[in-house]
Amino acid sequence: MSILSYPERGQWGKSSWRGNCSGHVYKELFERLQPKVFVDPMVGSGTSVEVAKEMNIEAHGLDLHSGFNAISDSILLAVGKPADLCLSHPPYGGMIVYSGNVWGQANPNDLSRCESDEDFHEKMQLVLLNQREATAGRGYYGTIIGDWRRSGVYTSYQAEMIARMPREELAAVLIKAQHNCTSDRKQYGSMKLPFILHEYILLWQKKATPVLVLLNKLAHQQYGRLTSTWKNLVKSVLMQLGGKGDLGAIYEHVQREAPQKLSENPNWKAKVRQTLNQNADLFKPVDRGVWAIA
Repeated sequence: MSILSYPERGQWGKSSWRGNCSGHVYKELFERLQPKVFVDPMVGSGTSVEVAKEMNIEAHGLDLHSGFNAISDSILLAVGKPADLCLSHPPYGGMIVYSGNVWGQANPNDLSRCESDEDFHEKMQLVLLNQREATAGRGYYGTIIGDWRRSGVYTSYQAEMIARMPREELAAVLIKAQHNCTSDRKQYGSMKLPFILHEYILLWQKKATPVLVLLNKLAHQQYGRLTSTWKNLVKSVLMQLGGKGDLGAIYEHVQREAPQKLSENPNWKAKVRQTLNQNADLFKPVDRGVWAIA
């Protein structure tokens, strides 16, 4: 089954720790993956490690509240051996602020205190690469993560993580039903869209790819993703223009359709021209400064 639902958290960990994942979820994952060595770099109240030890699995729990920073400290060096399964359960952005609230004093390295979603995305990619390094060949690494909607904006953390990690290593995406959320006890006004009542368990299986080769692959994947986005944007604009338009009209529509994208690239007009010129299978010049869909 790729859908997990456990309303009870079980006897493991601390029920007072907000955002706790049910110990039954870890139990099922351990039964499926059969790890001999398990590492949780964001152990929280210790639920995952307690379940693992109960199942006679060698388990190591690390966390920022005990002095370990998963963004910058090597998981492999901290544990001293590679894991068969390295699974994290990070904060879901600032949904629950941990340092200075659930534990200790405010810590700038706390993922629940990121400046923005983009800051969170970048730091979580570093965490996942750190987990990958700490995983034995053919072993599994991954994370438990939920999405977040606030002020009418939906942030899909899981989609961003999948996009930023090696696509050939993605092994499974499991859906986990959420239970006993704080939001369940709140009253909300009229909502057209349903509440988010699920989380994701993302699992990658490590292949024997050297780190430098992997980083190069990720760079190419990210470049291909961005390039594809520009192609789709320009094609969409030309479709709106009836299949043909001059550069002035194309610029005007691109500016209206993707203001956020343009704010990230001051040379966006050159990027539009490059996209038109380098994709002869999609675009063709029909006159000076006039382009059409091929």
